[in-house]
Amino acid sequence: MEQVPPVGKVVQITVTDGYDLRGSKGDTPVTVIRAEFNQVVLGDSAKTTVSPDGTAKYNFTSSFEFSPEGGITLDDLAHKPVFLTVTEVLPKEKKQKEEKTLVLGQAVVDLLPLLEGETSFETMLPLHPVQGSPLEAPRPGVKQCSLEVKVFVAEPLLTTVQAAGSNLLKVTLEAAYSVPESFNPLGPPQNYMVGLQVPALGEKDYPILFKNGTLKLGGEREPVPRPKKWPIANILAPGANNIPEAFIVGGPYEEEEGELNHPEDREFRSQAECVKKRIVWDLESRCYLDPHAVSSFQKRIADCRLWPVEITRFPLVNVPKGKAGKVDKNEDESQLSFHGVAYVNMVPLLYPGVRRIRGAFHVYPYLDTTVYEKTKCLFSLFRDTGHHLIQNNKVGAVTSPLPKSLVSKTPKEDKAGREKDTDGKLKLGEVQVSSVKSQSSDTPVEGEAPLSHNPEGQQYLEAGTYIVLEIELDKALVPKRLPEELARRVKEMIPPRPPLTRRTGGAQKAVSDYHTQIKNISRAILDEYHKMFGKQVAKRGCDVDSETLEEQKCQLNYELNCSGKYFAFKEQLKHAVVKIVREKYLKTTSFESQEELQTFISELYVFLVDQMHVALNQIMLDDVQGSVATIPSSSEQLRLFAFEAEVSENFDVAAVYYEERLVREPQNLEHWLDYGAFCLLIEDNIKAQECFRKALSLNESHTHSLLLCGVLAVLMENYEQAEIFFEDATCLDPTNVVAWTLLGLYYEIQHNDIRMEMAFHEASKQLQAQMFQAQVTKQKSTGTIEDTDERKAEANLGTWGATKDASVTVFKMEGPQGSVAVFSTVDEVLEDSPKLQSESQEPLLLQYQDPSIGPKLSSMVFKELSSKKEASKCQELPPFLHPTPHSVVTPTATSIFMETIRFLMKVNAVQYVDRVLAHELLCPHGGPSCEYFLVLAQTHLLKKDFAKAEEYLQQAAQMDYLNPNVWGLKGHLCFLSGNHTEAKACYERTVSFVVDASEMHFIFLRLGLIYLEEKEYEKAKKTYLQACKRSPSCLTWLGLGIACYRLDELTEAEDALSEANALNNYNAEVWAYLALVCLKAGRQLEAEQAYKYTVKLKLKDEALLAEIHMVQEMVGFGDPSF
Repeated sequence: MEQVPPVGKVVQITVTDGYDLRGSKGDTPVTVIRAEFNQVVLGDSAKTTVSPDGTAKYNFTSSFEFSPEGGITLDDLAHKPVFLTVTEVLPKEKKQKEEKTLVLGQAVVDLLPLLEGETSFETMLPLHPVQGSPLEAPRPGVKQCSLEVKVFVAEPLLTTVQAAGSNLLKVTLEAAYSVPESFNPLGPPQNYMVGLQVPALGEKDYPILFKNGTLKLGGEREPVPRPKKWPIANILAPGANNIPEAFIVGGPYEEEEGELNHPEDREFRSQAECVKKRIVWDLESRCYLDPHAVSSFQKRIADCRLWPVEITRFPLVNVPKGKAGKVDKNEDESQLSFHGVAYVNMVPLLYPGVRRIRGAFHVYPYLDTTVYEKTKCLFSLFRDTGHHLIQNNKVGAVTSPLPKSLVSKTPKEDKAGREKDTDGKLKLGEVQVSSVKSQSSDTPVEGEAPLSHNPEGQQYLEAGTYIVLEIELDKALVPKRLPEELARRVKEMIPPRPPLTRRTGGAQKAVSDYHTQIKNISRAILDEYHKMFGKQVAKRGCDVDSETLEEQKCQLNYELNCSGKYFAFKEQLKHAVVKIVREKYLKTTSFESQEELQTFISELYVFLVDQMHVALNQIMLDDVQGSVATIPSSSEQLRLFAFEAEVSENFDVAAVYYEERLVREPQNLEHWLDYGAFCLLIEDNIKAQECFRKALSLNESHTHSLLLCGVLAVLMENYEQAEIFFEDATCLDPTNVVAWTLLGLYYEIQHNDIRMEMAFHEASKQLQAQMFQAQVTKQKSTGTIEDTDERKAEANLGTWGATKDASVTVFKMEGPQGSVAVFSTVDEVLEDSPKLQSESQEPLLLQYQDPSIGPKLSSMVFKELSSKKEASKCQELPPFLHPTPHSVVTPTATSIFMETIRFLMKVNAVQYVDRVLAHELLCPHGGPSCEYFLVLAQTHLLKKDFAKAEEYLQQAAQMDYLNPNVWGLKGHLCFLSGNHTEAKACYERTVSFVVDASEMHFIFLRLGLIYLEEKEYEKAKKTYLQACKRSPSCLTWLGLGIACYRLDELTEAEDALSEANALNNYNAEVWAYLALVCLKAGRQLEAEQAYKYTVKLKLKDEALLAEIHMVQEMVGFGDPSF
């Protein structure tokens, strides 16, 4: 049970002092303060004389009793202030019986801090002058009048449970723009009203009304910032209408949550808000929501999504006394004119951490059937007083409202601008369904009014009227995880792993110390030699005979023995030798016999001499070794070699290259990510997860590592961890389109449609901003502003990178029986689309609907696809085309899903791609595109489903015949299927394009290989030369060497093969062709060495091996085994 605060809490308002006061007569006027709350006078202060310096000591205390059971409630405290009216008591004149008074000004006390848990607060309030007051025109240098006020309550008005579960709703109505031209400011006075309803205590709803809007002609924009006003009438001082510290600040259209927030709407809104007529309210209404109301409010948003906000006008005419209660419904409705409604999407308030939505919303004519279909509500706030919403989601369980008009009240009867619904719940027998549209038929039920029965409301559509509304909560309905909490959770799952310092100990440490001492002693001996014989060596140069060297050796030994340096060197080396004896040979005790000692000393001597030579060779390289040019393999080259091994399906070699990169730079997280992507390619998900988590442990703020950890968590069905990873990625990089899209896909798996819509909407918003920024940068670089196709495409982006509409419904595909077809795979959609289009009564089109409907329906249609695991796994993995640094063609970003597909394909997360492809197919700005079919062809090429891949490539070619990526992928398909003639034609077409394909490395390699097979060696040579210039590797140099060898260009062939051998000396084919070159060049020793490594590395090409044997027989050497 909810805790109810005790009855009878007294709220005290004390006015202590007044400052800078002045009256109409004299500098010491007599003043009185009256306190009012809820249209009730709380009391008057005693007459107080203002001192000459403008101060007055009032010490006036007034109070009222807070009673939630009746009378003043928490909601009254939320939206009603205390008014303090300062009145000057004028001195009596002769023969004057009563004192005259003059109202000087009003101050407003906002009691909102009491709802925030405070029990007392002090504030300095400005005293707003009334019209005609002497305070209205202050003298220069005079401060504004003010009152010092204290508010006190003995104990908090809210209990702990109430404070934790309650909320405060603020609704600000700014204006209605582009109103119908029939609205005339000079005509009869009209009361322009806007209203909506929110859940209150029990089953009743609380109406929020905004009255007395001001109709203005166009001509200038409303200023910002401008103050928000109290929704209360009869305020004496104009300045007292303004809510303290509450302003309308506006903002960019693109950041709004409404309907007119796209670039193409900018011109219309600018014209409407500057030139056209508008109705201005600038009112803020507050509503206190108790815990029950908060729960009801949240459930209502989830059930209804759209919230009806009504707008109307009625003439300001007084009803004669005695007839107010006799006005029937027809008379009321005759006064109700221009009845419209705006549908506000309240779903963003259910997004985690969202407390505020603001935007512009179109006004539509109020039609009962349409309002019910969109909001499940038949209650009209202005036309009816009783209503019930469908809270149990049962079709037809709608209680028709009682026909009693609110607008029949005269302005005198309008007390506060906000009125509570006091009618009770209707009985089931009173239910009327004449205006309810049948849910199972497209035809209206009997008695339904035609859609055009509201011609006045239709003028809103013709004029393009929209209202600007802001809805704000004090606390988010759905709390959002803090970045600190997400970081903590990630650390718990993946603790940071500092690099371990490698400590060499034992035998390895002992040998290393011995090498160090040998190097130090050798350098010292060389220094002595240079001191003694440096000048002789410089004169003779290298012409030193053996006798001279022997004489110098004897002199050096004599000098070392005489100076004592020889013994110093022995002592320096002794400790290292002792460590080797103890650690290497584990000798720590004395020897049992002299023979055993001599044997051990001999063995130790041999070992020490060998290690001495090792140490000397490390610091004294001979001239031959120093002249050999080494080609160190960089990290990028190793990545390229691994990529070549992947495409050749030599996964063991690829793994060696990836591991070599990790050994070289274990702290480089990019190497771990590349290795993890390779593990995904070979479907080793456990090792891939280890790699991604290792990368994340190196940098906990790396977005891509977080996303890949989340993807692996989804694939391994660790959904709780996946949510943490994805949310942390969006917190660390809130502009990352892929992060928001992957988060939305995760919520789709969890069947959380609201959060899925939130994530996709945010991803679309970020993509739109990035495209706009890219367009601005491009225009700045060119110095021109062009209305290009990209700009038009950007203008059409909406939810999910789509169109100006916030969403789109699914394909409406009805078979002969009228049942909606639901597909489990993307292939089925593509296969059945033409058949369904021919059989359906309606064309296969994307139908734009309301913002809240599209995402939910698309999720429903693909629910089966979303819930299924990606069962088709790659049994054999053919080449997959990765982007390289030489990529030239960069696909234009069209949708958030295609951006995500590119990311997933780059990291080989093919198992995750099918789900995203389904969304891309339904995305309004996506759909079947050339890039879409290319991705489908790539995924089927991985599965070696060549027939499907060819089918999708044909559709891609039909869409973009000049796309080099299409022809390049088609060439790979033909090459893998064995049709080298067709592959050659496709590769040649790809190479001939002015713009390169996204991956040219293997196009050159395979085209060159086909040329070699067809003995077109000149073309092969040119092709491999291009490949060597772009991305040199062992395979590119090998191909060039083969082409040159076949052209009898032995020198060029040897150079190319030497380059290939330097990059990879484990390639048997390179050694084989080196052997052939040396055989034809007549170099027997080198030919035999090359042949030896060819056999050792087990050359698999039998034809090439036979060719080597034939040449060996022809020249008479080359095979040392015979």
